[in-house]
Amino acid sequence: MVVFQGTLFGSAGEIGPGPLAPQVERTALSDGAWVDVLREWIAGADPLFERLYLGVSWRAERRKMYERVVDVPRLVAFYGEGSDLPDPALTAIRRALDEHYRHELGEPFATVGLCLYRDGNDSVAWHGDTIGRGSAEDTVVGIVSLGERRRLLLRPRGGGPALRFDVGRGDLLVMGGSCQRTWEHSVPKSARSIGPRISIQFRPHDVS
Repeated sequence: MVVFQGTLFGSAGEIGPGPLAPQVERTALSDGAWVDVLREWIAGADPLFERLYLGVSWRAERRKMYERVVDVPRLVAFYGEGSDLPDPALTAIRRALDEHYRHELGEPFATVGLCLYRDGNDSVAWHGDTIGRGSAEDTVVGIVSLGERRRLLLRPRGGGPALRFDVGRGDLLVMGGSCQRTWEHSVPKSARSIGPRISIQFRPHDVS
């Protein structure tokens, strides 16, 4: 059962992305990194959340940490290059991102990953998408957030003051330039009662 209170606005009509330019706002970070944000970019974000929540084959993962194997605190799904996506709205979103960022990225977004944060106990620790080309090359990673807003934090790699972005409800956040190797991001646990959030990540070839 979805414990998520949708809004009364944008609940009917077409589901998909709106325009990016000129509404998207860019913040320049240090070392050639940048982040773009556009609030409520996705029309029909709440019904799209429900469709993905119910329609995606979510799976739990386990990983080794400090000599123990522990549950990853979120559910995931991944669609590799050439895979059919679970909803036509994701195809439209990827197409819109390709068109807008083609001049900076120089290639299309190739893979789509989804994370389901079921409540405030689910989280992701500080990290950068540095497996593959992201460890040595500038790249662009787009994140669409559906459901309840959660804190997404960004800080310089090695430590420093963090920037806070509360994302959900169809918001878009895009990390570009050197962001994956010179900055880190996280979604911390929340002590307050909070509903679920779905994060949809669009990445180019060989970036994860």
